[in-house]
Amino acid sequence: MSLVVSTLTGVAASPGTVLAPAVAWDPGVVAVAPAADLDDASARVVADLQFRATAATTAEGTAVLEALVMFAADPELLALAKSRVTRGESPEDAVRAAAASYADQLRGLGGYLAERAPDVEDVGARLGDALAGRAPAGLPRPGHPYVLVARDLAPADTALLDPAVVVGIVTEQGGPTSHTTILARSLGIPAVVACAGARAALDAHEVLLDGTRGEVHVDPPADLVADARAREARAAERRAHSRGPGTTADGVAVKLLANVGTVDEAAAAAAGDVEGIGLFRTEFLFLGRTEEPSVAEQVDTYSSVLDAFGERRVVFRTLDAGSDKPVPFLGLGEEDNPALGVRGLRTAAVRLDVLERQLQALAEAATRTATQPWVMAPMVSTAEEADAFAALARGAGLHHVGVMVEVPSAALRAGQVLRGVDFASVGTNDLAQYALAADRQLGDVAALLDPWQPALLDLVALTCAGADGHDLPVGVCGEAAADPHLAVVLVGLGVRSLSMAPRAVAGVRSTLAQVPLSVCRQAADAARAAADPAGARAAVASLLGA
Repeated sequence: MSLVVSTLTGVAASPGTVLAPAVAWDPGVVAVAPAADLDDASARVVADLQFRATAATTAEGTAVLEALVMFAADPELLALAKSRVTRGESPEDAVRAAAASYADQLRGLGGYLAERAPDVEDVGARLGDALAGRAPAGLPRPGHPYVLVARDLAPADTALLDPAVVVGIVTEQGGPTSHTTILARSLGIPAVVACAGARAALDAHEVLLDGTRGEVHVDPPADLVADARAREARAAERRAHSRGPGTTADGVAVKLLANVGTVDEAAAAAAGDVEGIGLFRTEFLFLGRTEEPSVAEQVDTYSSVLDAFGERRVVFRTLDAGSDKPVPFLGLGEEDNPALGVRGLRTAAVRLDVLERQLQALAEAATRTATQPWVMAPMVSTAEEADAFAALARGAGLHHVGVMVEVPSAALRAGQVLRGVDFASVGTNDLAQYALAADRQLGDVAALLDPWQPALLDLVALTCAGADGHDLPVGVCGEAAADPHLAVVLVGLGVRSLSMAPRAVAGVRSTLAQVPLSVCRQAADAARAAADPAGARAAVASLLGA
């Protein structure tokens, strides 16, 4: 008689398998002396976050917390809250409302900026608590390693987790591209997100968490645990011996690159075993500024990144922002739905001069460092847009010019869109958002954003087919690239470079090294033939014997 195992399914967020007791956590507060005013509250929250930043054990954690410090000290956020106080709101209500308004605007921008919206809300909550005389209570301390189960986790809490104590994470909300997910990966903690009903179902039970498959098994039998441990041991052994360039088992080259957003992140990635940068987010230079960064400042920044990587590939994404507060100098008007409005390359229609100066800076950095950077435009929808960008970039003296495929129209018409460029990079996060009409920050639709969605894989296949007609390389720079099994599928579809968080490279490299291209293609066919993400995962896992 077989034992029926209760299994919860969510979205695979951070790979790995762990067996441990589950502990449900609802964030509490403790009483402290209330802050005197908004400025005092800001100073307290900044000090706390700065302390957390120094205590973070990963570069990703430090970077996230330093970004939170900037939000907590943002004079515009505080000014907005103060203006609400003068209209009669309490300071606590005012700062929470100001943060919520700012967060909504970031969500409207979509992409990387939308991913910062929960961070702003977290800062608003911390400022409000400081004013009300509350401080967040600590995480559970049961005296043994455990799987933390929560409605959601704030990045400021996730960044300080001890992987020896919190050995796994399950959340009811969140998505595969949230800061919390990225931090879990950087810490090496297996995680499953968007797992409905997890707190009630898992608390006080022993669970087998599979962050690779997005499954949580409740009170699993010994044979299931043994199989999972054997599978994880094999994967760990392969990762430990993973070195050098990425290739399939039969020698097909697949470049393994890093996604980075700051000079410090680039320097950290350059010291690791990666083949370059597949996505450098240049917008960190522009956000929140009332004046455009000078060409000289941009040249210095881009040169620092190029110097760090030498002859390795570095792909810069031009300014990916929209009509909102983070880029006030653009002077764009308000929009009812900015995610579908003037953002990415579309800002050039209003402020072409900003793009021209950025391309000039990139060209000057290339000359200074004697390198050949790759440059791509975000949010390209039509062949006309791609052709116009290519002409501008080449006119500035840049020689490796590409576009991002994040809009379904670009994938559907890839043969035409890619006719005048040198490469394409698929942004699976935004492509999934637009293809499945699902907000990347809304937990209720997180399952639709699963990168294993067969419809998303169809769009990647169309992009690769269109690129084949021009003999152009296609890369993926969304979070999909960090999943070893999904990397096999992407290579089978025709992708030849994968860009991800640096920590994920070894796992992807070791998995690809075990699989010949013919099997990658079989995996791609099996995933696309599946009815849903779970079926796609299962089909590929069966094919790979994992």
